[in-house]
Amino acid sequence: MNWLQLISNKRLGQEHRHTEMHEERSEFKRDYDRLVFSAPFRRMQNKTQVFPLPGSIFVHNRLTHSLEVSTVGHSLGNDIARRLMVLHPELRGTLFEEIGTIVSAACLAHDMGNPPFGHSGEKAIQTFFSEGKGAALHHEVSPEFWSDITHFEGNANAFRLLTHHFLGRRPGGFLMTYTMLASIVKYPFVSEQAGDHGKFGFFHSELGSYQTIARELGIRRLSAEGEPLCFARHPLVYLVEAADDICYEIMDIEDSHKLKILSFDEASQALLGFFDDSQRHQILKRIADEGITDENEQIVYMRACAVNKLEHECVEAFIGHELEILDGTLEGSLLDHVESPVRQAYHRCTQLSYEKIYQSKPVLDVELGGYKLMETLMETLVAAAVNPDRFHSKQIIRRFSSQYEIKSPDLQTRLMAVIDYISGMTDVYALDIYQKMCGISLPIV
Repeated sequence: MNWLQLISNKRLGQEHRHTEMHEERSEFKRDYDRLVFSAPFRRMQNKTQVFPLPGSIFVHNRLTHSLEVSTVGHSLGNDIARRLMVLHPELRGTLFEEIGTIVSAACLAHDMGNPPFGHSGEKAIQTFFSEGKGAALHHEVSPEFWSDITHFEGNANAFRLLTHHFLGRRPGGFLMTYTMLASIVKYPFVSEQAGDHGKFGFFHSELGSYQTIARELGIRRLSAEGEPLCFARHPLVYLVEAADDICYEIMDIEDSHKLKILSFDEASQALLGFFDDSQRHQILKRIADEGITDENEQIVYMRACAVNKLEHECVEAFIGHELEILDGTLEGSLLDHVESPVRQAYHRCTQLSYEKIYQSKPVLDVELGGYKLMETLMETLVAAAVNPDRFHSKQIIRRFSSQYEIKSPDLQTRLMAVIDYISGMTDVYALDIYQKMCGISLPIV
C-alpha cells in the first residue's frame, strides 16, 4: 500500500461528481462538519458510554467520549504527518497533509453504530438470535445474514449507518470520503471471520461498498480467492484505534474517581504509573507550585499528562512500524508496540478498570437493566416484522421511521430494519418505547 493512493477525497455515492469538487473548504473538513450536524451524532449524547447517564455528577456519554477521541486523533494525525513528510518529502503538497482532519472525522464517527446501553445492548441483539426466540429464524434467512445478526457489532453498524442507502435518502449514505470511511473499519473482514472476539467490519449488505473503497485506495486483500473476504487495515485505522484506546481507558479512571468508585490514591497511582520517578516528581511539583489542592483537579491534571504521554508514544510506535503498517503485517494495536514501561502501565490501568470499574454496581445495574429492556424490544419488534399482517404488528410498524424498510416483502430486509431502528435509539427513547409497549407508561389523557 502507498500513501498517495491511500488518501483520496472521492466520495461514496458521488463518484460521478468528483471532478466538479473544487471548494476552498477541504473535503475532509466537510466530512467532519457533516458528522457534527447529523442526527445520529447528536443522539450519542444520550447513549451510555460506561457509567449510567448523568445524575448529580456528569460523566462521559458516547458524544463527549467521541469528541475527546476526535481531539486526540487530530493530534496523532498531525504529528505523524509532520514526521512522515520529513522522511518522505514527496508527500508534501498532497492530500497526505490532511490526515489529522481525516482521523479527527473518523474518530467522531467510530461509535455512531453502537446501540443503546453500551455493550449490553450489543449482546442483547446478538443473543436474541443465537439463544433467544429469534433462534427459530435460523433457517428462514441466508447463512451470511445469520452470521451478521448473531455477531451484531457496533463497528460494522457504524459503517452501515454511514454508507447504506436508506429509504428517501441519497445513495452513498452520508456521502463520506473513501479514506474517512476506510479509517473507521477496525476489523476489515466479514462476520464469518469474527472468531472468539466476535468483531468484524461490515455486514454483507455493505460488503460491496467496502470492496469499492478498498480497490480505489489499494488496500491489500489478505484472503485467498474463495475464502471469506479479509483485508489489511487502512493505516489510519491504527490512529483512530489508538485515540479511542487512550481516551476510554484514561477517562474511565477520571470518571470512576468522581463517582468514588476509585479512591484518590488508586486513581493517581494509575495515572502516574506512566512516568518514571523524575517525571512523577515534576508533575507533583507542578501541582504543588500552582496551588492545586482540589483532588478532582489534581486527577484532571494527571490525566492530561497521561494522555499526552500516550499520544507521544503512539506517534513513535507508528513511525517505527510504518513499513509493517503499509505492508498490512503489523499485529495488534499501536499501544501493543509502545515502550515497555508505558505498555505495562496501560495494562495495569486495564486490569484496574476490569476489577474495580466494570464490575462495579452502577455499571452492572445498567448492563442488567439495559439487556432486559433491549431483549424485550427485540422480541416485540421482530415478532411484528415476522408477522406483519397481525393487528398488533400493524400498530407497532407505525412506530418505525419512514427510512427503515419495515414494509419490505423480504424477511431479511424487515429484520434488518428492526435492528436499524433499535440500534439508532437513545437510552431514554428505548426506555420510553419499552414502557409504552409494555403498558407501563401511557400518555396522559
